[in-house]
Amino acid sequence: MYPVTSTNEEKVTIVLNPTTAAGNPASVDGAPVWSVESGDATLEVAADGLSCVIISGAAEVVNTVTVTADADMGAGVVSISETIVYTVSAAQATGLGVNSTVSPK
Repeated sequence: MYPVTSTNEEKVTIVLNPTTAAGNPASVDGAPVWSVESGDATLEVAADGLSCVIISGAAEVVNTVTVTADADMGAGVVSISETIVYTVSAAQATGLGVNSTVSPK
């Protein structure tokens, strides 16, 4: 599980870097598949599937996004996956936006 947080005014880019059990770089067979399992986020997946922009939906929502890839570089299929838990909070005020009006006495 990979936790990510942002406000409802932000988006998050997730990049995959597949590794072996020893932590060395590895390849996957074909493009990984991304899906929103729960929540209202939207996904903009790169053509190679190795990165994805997750765009927040409503505030105070927890989104669950799953990405699955084939680790077997041959004819077989060995599925590996990761779950991203994306928590979206409401953006807070950062300024007061002071305005002034001048009027006659």
